Amino acid sequence: MAEPQRPTAAVQPRPDPNEKLAKVFESEDETEALVVKGLLESAGIESDLAPRSLSQYAFPNLGGTIILVREEDADRALRLIEEYRQEEPGADEEEEEAENPTEEPPAKV
Repeated sequence: MAEPQRPTAAVQPRPDPNEKLAKVFESEDETEALVVKGLLESAGIESDLAPRSLSQYAFPNLGGTIILVREEDADRALRLIEEYRQEEPGADEEEEEAENPTEEPPAKV
């Protein structure tokens, strides 16, 4: 008799919903939430995406997404997210442009 085959897809670790979870991130943009989730998982922090409200199930992509982690991982997760936001490409350039516009003001006649 042949042994049952196991699925080859890797199961993503998720926090147990019976554990105390903390919200560490919230975004209107689901893509941004997925990037942050990947950042946390690459640091060994298990996380879970959840809709901001139950209406998300009825109206996908409306209302936003939150990321939950185990309570004991929350401080570390928040630090990683803050570091990510400070290193976000383009953020420094936008601030610099606001302080030092590249266009010269029109000459007075």
